[in-house]
Amino acid sequence: MNDANLNDTQSSETMAAALDSVHEVKIGDVVKGEVLVIEDRQVIVGIEGTGVEGVVPQKELSSQPIETLTDAVKVGDQFDLVVIATIGNDKENGSYLLSKRRLEARKVWAEIEQKFENKETIKATVLNVVKGGLVVDAGVRGFLPASMLSDRFVRDLNSFKGQELELQIIEIEPSENRLILSRKALVEQERQAQLKAVFEKLLPGDIVEGEVARLTNFGAFVDLGGVDGLVHVSEISYDHINQPSDVLEVGQNVKVKILSLDQEKGRISLSIKDTQPGPWDDIAEKAPVGSTLEGTVKRLTTFGAFVEVFPGVEGLVHISQISHQHIATPNDVLEEGQTVQVKVLSVDPEQQRLGLSIKALQEKPAGAKDSEQEDVAPSDYEMPEEETGFSIGDMLGKALDEK
Repeated sequence: MNDANLNDTQSSETMAAALDSVHEVKIGDVVKGEVLVIEDRQVIVGIEGTGVEGVVPQKELSSQPIETLTDAVKVGDQFDLVVIATIGNDKENGSYLLSKRRLEARKVWAEIEQKFENKETIKATVLNVVKGGLVVDAGVRGFLPASMLSDRFVRDLNSFKGQELELQIIEIEPSENRLILSRKALVEQERQAQLKAVFEKLLPGDIVEGEVARLTNFGAFVDLGGVDGLVHVSEISYDHINQPSDVLEVGQNVKVKILSLDQEKGRISLSIKDTQPGPWDDIAEKAPVGSTLEGTVKRLTTFGAFVEVFPGVEGLVHISQISHQHIATPNDVLEEGQTVQVKVLSVDPEQQRLGLSIKALQEKPAGAKDSEQEDVAPSDYEMPEEETGFSIGDMLGKALDEK
């Protein structure tokens, strides 16, 4: 064999060996690619061990949005890719459509499936608010229904946008890219732990600080550190208020007194007004005997009129102290809501009673005859008390006892 024939034989063997070393590329294969060219919206890579090239579109480079390709990759970078399609029919020189994003997603799905089987939780960042819930990024896209976001109704889903949440896996189907998640049970568990901690450190009578979490028509819910307590509308202020939003707003810091704790039902009753000076504090200085005050008629009864002289402070004007003229009932000369001037006849801070008189500030008409209870202070009457805080004697007058 001459030298020419020998060289041809060696060349053929080298070519055959080279061809044998080229691996056939199939859809679904995981290959290694090296960045050769960075174009406008795609990257050209050489597929290692094949002698052919592939194309990676910009959207297939990462699950995260990429604004500029050169910020994400550079010539010479190498990374694993999955073959998702062929481009053209030339097997030797043809290109392949490749994806880095889908290969990463495949690994993430495998990890999530493993956690699902082990009943583990995952962490995901809220991307968008859509109809019915939240779209989250857990390495792959997942869906968190609004009904599974919390153990109570959430009005503003947008407040969760951008937050990283710990979530339970409810349903998973990688082949359909379906991942359903829930936060409800975790919130419930956390709330129970917080509730237990609160009940362990608080006692009735304690005064603590909290933040107004929610307002309703019947009261305000105050966050005591992950656990809400209720301030009933009657415990917000000594002044009469129509609704809590008149004096409170969500996010406001307030001092509250613990009224009661019911660990079994998870209820905490609170009071704001009990942390404030009471309307009867220093009443002897605010309403000394003999002083004149302006008040509003709040209630009329057969025995007299209750007049509010300070917010939360009512005094009794006995029927005998309403007019110099004889009247059958207080309704003859007074009506609820009317503004009147009264004179303080007696003050009892401990029993929270004020004896008041209207007629003491009026000139006695000529020839008028006073009732038999003239200038008798209601607090001097002695009879059993009722829920008004005044005795029945306050209501009827000492003259009945004398008779």
